[in-house]
Amino acid sequence: MLLDAAKDCVLAQGVRRTTLTDVARRARVSRMTLYRRYPDVRSLLAALMTREFGDLLTRAAASVIEGPTARDRLVRGAVAGVRAITADPLMRTVLDRDGALVLPYIVERLGSTQKIAEAYLVSQLTAGHADGSIRRADTAVQARALLLTVQSFVLSFGPATADVPADDLLTELTHLLDAVLRPESP
Repeated sequence: MLLDAAKDCVLAQGVRRTTLTDVARRARVSRMTLYRRYPDVRSLLAALMTREFGDLLTRAAASVIEGPTARDRLVRGAVAGVRAITADPLMRTVLDRDGALVLPYIVERLGSTQKIAEAYLVSQLTAGHADGSIRRADTAVQARALLLTVQSFVLSFGPATADVPADDLLTELTHLLDAVLRPESP
């Protein structure tokens, strides 16, 4: 209920203008009730982003559980994740109105959502190494490189698709990921 109210506030007025008072009012709870769960607006919004984007990534991964190889599942899952997150109204609001808020997750630290995505990548890479469909390399390094690649598509999708069709760009991401993961020929 509190996170739903926070989401409504962010969609209506952006991240920077959302206050705990606004969220409490929309959730029809006292500010004290909200403060007991979230000491500040930053922690509330972090919980909201983790819930929303984590759910999107989980659904994207679940949409591709059927696949002939782990490489196929990883590639389709990553592209489905990019498609879902870039189409999400909350992400669009954050990037369009308050894009600077994601800067710490690019230059300072990985956030919870990035760790969720990376865990999916690690699981698929491990499965792909086992089934022979993914080029063997250090799994942690491969996962981080893939995360950085996919993340760049998410963060730059709006301007990148201003003059390039979105579906064409996602098709190219599919080829890029598949090519980089394909085992090397003997």
